[in-house]
Amino acid sequence: MNFQIILRFIGILIFFLGVAMAPPLGVSLLFKDNCTQSLLLAMAITCALGILLFVFTKKEKGKQLNHRDGVAIVTLGWLMAGLVGALPYLFSGTIPDFTNACFESISGFTTTGASIITNIESLPEGILLWRSLTQWLGGMGIIVLSIAILPFLGIGGMQLYKAEIPSPVVDKLKPRISETARILWKIYLLITLLQVVLLLGGGMDLLDSFCHAFSTMPTGGFSTKNAGIAQYNSAYFDFVIVIFMLLAGINFSLHYRLLKGDLKIFGKDSECRVFLIIVGTFILLVTLDIYGDVYKSLFQAFRFAAFQVSSIITTTGFVSADYEKWPHFSQLILLVCMFLGAMAGSTGGGIKIVRIMLMVKQGYQQIFRIIHPHAVTTVKLGGQPVSTDVLGSIWGFFFLYMGLFVAASLVMAGLGLDFITSISSVAASIGNIGPGFGLVGPIRNYLEIPAAGKWVLISCMLLGRLEIYTVIVLLAPAYWRR
Repeated sequence: MNFQIILRFIGILIFFLGVAMAPPLGVSLLFKDNCTQSLLLAMAITCALGILLFVFTKKEKGKQLNHRDGVAIVTLGWLMAGLVGALPYLFSGTIPDFTNACFESISGFTTTGASIITNIESLPEGILLWRSLTQWLGGMGIIVLSIAILPFLGIGGMQLYKAEIPSPVVDKLKPRISETARILWKIYLLITLLQVVLLLGGGMDLLDSFCHAFSTMPTGGFSTKNAGIAQYNSAYFDFVIVIFMLLAGINFSLHYRLLKGDLKIFGKDSECRVFLIIVGTFILLVTLDIYGDVYKSLFQAFRFAAFQVSSIITTTGFVSADYEKWPHFSQLILLVCMFLGAMAGSTGGGIKIVRIMLMVKQGYQQIFRIIHPHAVTTVKLGGQPVSTDVLGSIWGFFFLYMGLFVAASLVMAGLGLDFITSISSVAASIGNIGPGFGLVGPIRNYLEIPAAGKWVLISCMLLGRLEIYTVIVLLAPAYWRR
């Protein structure tokens, strides 16, 4: 493993994050929000650290990455992003505690959306933009962005891309991975700007429009309002955000093919069909469950059901209603959504629909073999056979995901948290969702979680965002052997 080249790439990543503090700095100057000096200091320190690491490893220029280097860069890169991203909070005094500042920053970059801030509307405008910007950068992936805009490094990008987006099948849209990354980011930017325009059209101000679009497309969930989207009490905003949450939960390669003229691609893709069917079914069930007892109007029941189901299953985590007041059946559906997640290749978290599909298919295959022991069968996805290596990887992922969920929940319970809070905080963190139930419910936040519990949840956020394998492999002794 080449530590020099790892440090070189992390140095570039840190420098880029320093540059990314320029827009919040500009907003701070415009609004005169008293955090200009803090943002400038954070930007200077971050850029200086990045430059130092880059210059220190200059002799490594042009060397190629191997797979182990890529895994280390992605994991350590995300951790460093969370640490330097905490500087604006610390220097501005908005979050003076180190653990809380790291929690908010890593929650942003991992697009979890779990927050410890009780009065969001009191934050300076520059900090509000930085808070949402961390999610937007983390959504498509800081590493993928680096691959897209830094091809001059001469560093092999496929290793980083595989580690950054460890879905069952890595979908290359172009022969060169840097071209694929640039295409994904262009689509991401285009859809983000479209949402900004629609939010502005509904009467939301410019800063709030950008902040909410920056939180929707990465399926992040940070809002500029204390009550989240519920504070606007607008059906128009609810449905605009529902549409863009679902777009963010769909594989971005499908958006590319749609823009290329394949207008039926959503219906042709098997994972997309299943995803939309599940979303539609859950919305219908929750609508029927909350209609009458919770909402007297069928339209209101549909509106809030559509928003919360879409928000949780895409792991965005926006809140438009206090769903803890809903019937237990609806709450259970939302809990199931926390584990299902969105599509592979999207910005959403969770287990992912394609993995669920393949596990169900393999389960049916085993039943079929019991009935027809001499039959030769294969598991297929979209008409193509799926290799046993991919299936084994999926079952390994599922075992690790559920095992880590149980272990982390036990730790949280051991710290004195109640049963509901323990399991939902872990489910919401490892699934990169944000709000859960109990102490971390839709109208509360994570401030009351003990400091040790926050670091457990930070670990869950990173594990969930990098889909477990990329982080866990660093703990294997074989990884460090030559």
